[in-house]
Amino acid sequence: MTERYRGQPLGPRPRIALLGAAKLGNFVAATPLLRGLKTRFPDATVDYYGAPVTRDFEAACPWVDWRTDIYPLSAGVLASLADAVRERWGGGEGYALAVNLDGFNAWTATLAGLLGPRYAAGRVLAPGGGGEPLPPGDHPLHRIEEEEDWTSPAFLERHREHLTSNYIGELLARIAFVETDYFTLSLESAAPRVPVPDVLVHANANRDAKLWPASSWTEVLEWCRQAGLGVGLVGVRPRPGEEEARAGFRIEAALAAHPGVADLRGRTPPLELAGALRRARALVTVDSGPLHVAAAVGCPTVAVFGNDRDGVGASPLELWLPRAGHVLRTVSEHRCTLCLENRFRNDGCLLPRHECMAGVAP
Repeated sequence: MTERYRGQPLGPRPRIALLGAAKLGNFVAATPLLRGLKTRFPDATVDYYGAPVTRDFEAACPWVDWRTDIYPLSAGVLASLADAVRERWGGGEGYALAVNLDGFNAWTATLAGLLGPRYAAGRVLAPGGGGEPLPPGDHPLHRIEEEEDWTSPAFLERHREHLTSNYIGELLARIAFVETDYFTLSLESAAPRVPVPDVLVHANANRDAKLWPASSWTEVLEWCRQAGLGVGLVGVRPRPGEEEARAGFRIEAALAAHPGVADLRGRTPPLELAGALRRARALVTVDSGPLHVAAAVGCPTVAVFGNDRDGVGASPLELWLPRAGHVLRTVSEHRCTLCLENRFRNDGCLLPRHECMAGVAP
């Protein structure tokens, strides 16, 4: 019977499962927790259930002993996952602890329960319970797991006695009762096989509401050109039809056509992206995966956020902005609360004009 974890000892050589999201930022933000688990339980075996987009980082992480894909969710993935777990553990003792790192994802919550751990942290659906969640625990930190709005100042105020911030790296560690340096991120890297320009830029994001206008990017590129700085565009190559269908890819196409910009999209797999960011003099990026990679490897970074001085705007800034001295974020001159009120579930801007991102001056 799975119980809510509240920091108990896990016994000798415990097996621990972490279930992640199909996002770069989620894995990077989980590295303080991974480090803290291995520090607290040095003889533990830590298994990571992750995604192709973070596979290379997971496999290279010194605190991960084994990993497998749980995305993209399909019948084929379910069959291969069952085989992988069976081969991994056979009929032996199962997991002492499972930590769901993507609490608002029904798939990871379901899988965490199906693994049958002795203890669970984060949102977990009880096996055979008709989709019912594991009952909440009685520790104050368990209340964090039950809340949906982790990004608001009110959330932090409610839990001020047990939290120093509402940064995702701290929250993931706290729900697993791990004490560590919540703000120091860690990633392995590899030497890039492409020349690395002075400045790398990343203009795409999973939500159109976080995109900066192409005209503003063009001013930045022109400033770099006049300053004699080489610029490289990083990201993924669009699949057929994506460049026309998604605003982020249209913006990237405009930047790739700018004189002197090296189009490095699709040429820096994850470990090499980390290596390129170690070498670059700076990164300019919207709120997206490369921001977190740069924070982890120490690249001086300007994060283009459409958020005002109070942190209100297009992104859940307090939750996801890395706390690192080499990461600076922009301040929008325009205040808009619509994304916050919609809990950032909207893809695009909810106004006729994208005021918050346009309010960030080049």
